[in-house]
Amino acid sequence: MILVTGGAGFIGANFVLDWLAQSDEPVVNLDVLTYAGNLDTLSTLEGDRRHLFVHGDIGDSALMAKLLAEHQPRAIVNFAAESHVDRSIHGPGDFIQTNIVGTFHLLEAVRAYWGALEDDARQQLRMLHVSTDEVYGSLAKDEPAFTETHRYEPNSPYSASKAASDHLVRAYHHTYGLPVLTTNCSNNYGPYHFPEKLIPLMIVNALAGKSLPVYGDGQQIRDWLYVKDHCSAIRRVLDAGTVGEVYNVGGWNEKPNIEIVHTICALLDELRPRADGRPYSAQITYVTDRPGHDRRYAIDASKLQRELGWKPAETFDTGIRKTVQWYLDHQDWVVNVQSGTYQNWVAKNYSERTP
Repeated sequence: MILVTGGAGFIGANFVLDWLAQSDEPVVNLDVLTYAGNLDTLSTLEGDRRHLFVHGDIGDSALMAKLLAEHQPRAIVNFAAESHVDRSIHGPGDFIQTNIVGTFHLLEAVRAYWGALEDDARQQLRMLHVSTDEVYGSLAKDEPAFTETHRYEPNSPYSASKAASDHLVRAYHHTYGLPVLTTNCSNNYGPYHFPEKLIPLMIVNALAGKSLPVYGDGQQIRDWLYVKDHCSAIRRVLDAGTVGEVYNVGGWNEKPNIEIVHTICALLDELRPRADGRPYSAQITYVTDRPGHDRRYAIDASKLQRELGWKPAETFDTGIRKTVQWYLDHQDWVVNVQSGTYQNWVAKNYSERTP
């Protein structure tokens, strides 16, 4: 069996669902259930004996030791993280606690568990740490994409906390021999995405008749990776990756934010036209940019393709159409995650910005 941490969040839950759709190997799923952790995403697994959900924190050393000893996983996949840049700007403390201190406690627990295993099990164990391209900093428009050897230059409390966690994972391999793997991914999108990030926020706001807030000039460039492609990459790295190595995971889809917003508007014009016949693009509003906003991220995922034979199955055109359709078909899920806390956050982060 495998242990997945942060398995009720966006990427983690998609990974758990994909894993159990393709394998009968059981999953122990640990999540602390912050605002972005949502058990509704896992509702199709209710009663499935292959899936055990545990409400808990990776920073709880006693709980981690108990789970590892009791379930004896052959692999640990760590998705547990605070991951929203704007939230890290408003309140960096949670990011330090979860992404750095939490990762440290997880590494300590896994190290103790690994050290007590028999030789064969010790050889087979893997811990895969899921990270982000934001640790590499920002690129100029004409610079080559990030490779695995690009220097770390994080520019937000979020990316700095993830960079620190990456360094800890690397250090535990080089110091103790812990069999770790690290993946650094580009911007994910797809089903079950909490509507604070760009793509789900635009879809949800458009359908609600609200403004579509675009930071600055909207020309910030990101590489976009469909979440199910990311899940397949993690499975591949877990299966065949070289211990101690880092693998960048990207979608080969660099696009400016404003183009993403216009694409979503055009798809909604086609799939769910406004009652008044006007285009959804009429709802676009430019707001004050976020402090220290990185201008461009771009992932070079050629190492993953060259060494492990992985490449994304979705283009951006196919992935974004599937994503918009999923939100149109799952309005009940959207309503359930939009609590008062979420509404307060949106008001704080967007409504109070000066157009």
